[in-house]
Amino acid sequence: MKVSTEWLSQYVSLDNVDIPQLAEMITRSGIEIDSVENRNKGVTKVVVGYVKSKEKHPDADKLNVCIVDAGEAEELQIVCGAKNVDAGQKVPVALVGAKLPGGLEIKKAKLRGVASQGMICSAKELGLNDKLLPKEQQEGILVLPENSEIGTPITSLLHLDDQVLDFDLTPNRSDCLSMLGAAYEVGAILGRDVKLPQPENDLIEVTEPVSDRISVSIKSPDLCSRYAVRYISGVKIGVSPLWMQSRLMAAGVRPINNIVDITNYVMLEYGQPLHAFDADKIAGNAIGVRAAKEGEILVTLDGQERKLDAGSLLIVDGEDRPVGLAGVMGGLDSEVTETTANIVLESAKFDGGSVRKTSRQLGLRSEASLRFEKEVDPARVLPALDRAAALMVEIAGGKVLEGVVQSVTAEAQDHTITLSLDKMNAYLGTDISSLETKALLIRLHFECGDLDGNALEVRVPSRRGDITRDVDLIEEIARLYGYDNIPVTMIEGPSTAGGYTKAQALRRALRGLLVHGGWQETMGYSFIREGAGGKFPAPGEGGHEVKLAMPMSEDRSVLRGSLLPGLIDMAQYNRNRKHDDLALFEIGTVFHGKDEHMKEQPRELPVLGLLLTGSRGVKRWNTSAEKVDFFDLKGALESVFEYLGVNGRVSYEADAPKGFHPGRSASVYLEVPEGRQRIGTLGQLHPELQREMDLDDTYAAELMLEPLYQYACDTVAYRDLPRFPAMQRDIAVVVDVNVEAEALMSSIRKSAGELLESVEVFDVFTGAKLGEGKKSVALSLVYRHKERTLTDEEVSEVHESVVAALEQTFAAELRK
Repeated sequence: MKVSTEWLSQYVSLDNVDIPQLAEMITRSGIEIDSVENRNKGVTKVVVGYVKSKEKHPDADKLNVCIVDAGEAEELQIVCGAKNVDAGQKVPVALVGAKLPGGLEIKKAKLRGVASQGMICSAKELGLNDKLLPKEQQEGILVLPENSEIGTPITSLLHLDDQVLDFDLTPNRSDCLSMLGAAYEVGAILGRDVKLPQPENDLIEVTEPVSDRISVSIKSPDLCSRYAVRYISGVKIGVSPLWMQSRLMAAGVRPINNIVDITNYVMLEYGQPLHAFDADKIAGNAIGVRAAKEGEILVTLDGQERKLDAGSLLIVDGEDRPVGLAGVMGGLDSEVTETTANIVLESAKFDGGSVRKTSRQLGLRSEASLRFEKEVDPARVLPALDRAAALMVEIAGGKVLEGVVQSVTAEAQDHTITLSLDKMNAYLGTDISSLETKALLIRLHFECGDLDGNALEVRVPSRRGDITRDVDLIEEIARLYGYDNIPVTMIEGPSTAGGYTKAQALRRALRGLLVHGGWQETMGYSFIREGAGGKFPAPGEGGHEVKLAMPMSEDRSVLRGSLLPGLIDMAQYNRNRKHDDLALFEIGTVFHGKDEHMKEQPRELPVLGLLLTGSRGVKRWNTSAEKVDFFDLKGALESVFEYLGVNGRVSYEADAPKGFHPGRSASVYLEVPEGRQRIGTLGQLHPELQREMDLDDTYAAELMLEPLYQYACDTVAYRDLPRFPAMQRDIAVVVDVNVEAEALMSSIRKSAGELLESVEVFDVFTGAKLGEGKKSVALSLVYRHKERTLTDEEVSEVHESVVAALEQTFAAELRK
């Protein structure tokens, strides 16, 4: 809210007040002032002049030689190139020695041989924002009203000796979305009286009853508690006076015509939006308020055809035809135009939630909807209506018919709160007396009286809808008393050192581990396209997709149930930009609904996702880069499990999950006290999916992190370096092609016992020599004893038992 201090001074005295200092006081009292803008951008010695004559320049077709009376001893000869300059105009004239914004200084000059003793100025040259000027004044020189007095300083005429405070309001302080609200605030801070307009004293009514011209009805009482209109006849559409135009522009509103400007002016003054209808375009001499029907059409003032949802609040005429969108924008068919003679002036209290919903659905924001959304003061509906009607008499020459036609479904009520002084002082750590408290509340224009038990009964006016509890009053007392005046109190009580939870610490550690391993962390959207997550196995137990009520697009319509769709999109995006070698990971949250209709809060699961594609090395002149494969991805997972201390509890099982290559994928299991728990999937993406996404061989994995958080080792276990030598034996066994190497290794560990230190696969071979359906698996076994050197006989005995176990369990044959 931009607050002109010149305008503000009409309601509260700003004598002897330094405006930057006032801005600091307001900020310290709880409303931040973003900026203090001086409307005079550096204009001096510019006055009102009268163009007595205009002749063409003898040597330039586009220049005119004007004789101007600027209130000086002699008339001035000024050469001007503006197309709209003409004799008989009042214009701003920069005298010799004048300064304009940008550092321009006016001097005597000759233009094509003709002397020029000043400059006739445009609005832009005076530092005015030409976008806020009426359209007819946005080009050429600024033409002033005929009643402007010659020689008057332009800064005085255009009210440029003004400073504008930019109030950065929090949502609860909607009371300051008006000049009167700002006046109450400033008056309370400075301890000065507030002088309010008295529209009832300025309003002159003719004896014709308004009820003979218009009637009002409310058909949706839950969405509109009061709807009131006045009828003004015989108005003359024209230009608003300069004082009104200047105040509107200071507030960032462009003047249009006197009727529209009056409604905007009173809205800024009272915080109560108004709307003026052309009375002769209201069919049936009646206005009603009702909810829209599904698909109903209204063409708004901006010329756009709006298709309405059921429930949007409409203003309709006597034939039930829409003429306005309540609280948002009027209809084009009832617009005030140059031919308008009679006005139906509307003032109402619409439900803020309804206005906000309609505004968001249509993507249509206005100054009116901004105020209605935050709930306008119901007590200002009629005073604002009277104020605007009085201004239409004064400025537009209209006549106000006697009385107000209104429909009321709920009366505004002031709110009464009991304030305990003991509670207030305990909250603030102060010792403010009852007398001081009442003085502060009176500055806010709150009525208060004494109650038994050291308490006050405070009556809060309806304009302060943000104050509903005693703690709200305590906040008001604190900010007016001065936060700097509240004594400092040392913090008491036990303190606890901060730190990461186990899950937070492990997430940080995993990020560091993967980044140092050459992986790049990504942060994808939490929203994905519907059905994308269903292409992959759901982490955990899965569930229903969580659909968004108002998605930003079809591609962002559900909460993600898997990280893989986002990682695949990133891979495709990078490959389209010639970044083929990717190692991406993301630690994020996936969401699963417990039921289709979302009657319960969806589950949120922390998940680790990885994606690998391209080459593992750098191609050089003497080496070729190798493509990544399944085991690069598996190795990354094993480094994660080893770091967390769960490597011995993790196993892999060949699988063909959704979205993965049926022969190059596996499920990951973790041994838990209840048995085995599936914690994730890894493998190559399905060839059809790779073709669809235009990807080379791409490998991905997704792991649930909660089980890993639970079973990860809290401490690092160290062991002595081996003191005795090891003995290595290699074997190659021929087994059925479906036998997994992990099963062979598990059998070896079980049969070898404690002497076996490690077992690894170092070769797998298939071929016609082995026979159909057979493969050769070569394994390296390392034996060691912790406390002595093993003998060859001991190792041979254990090794023979290993071979026997393989033969018995898998029908394995030693490869010759």
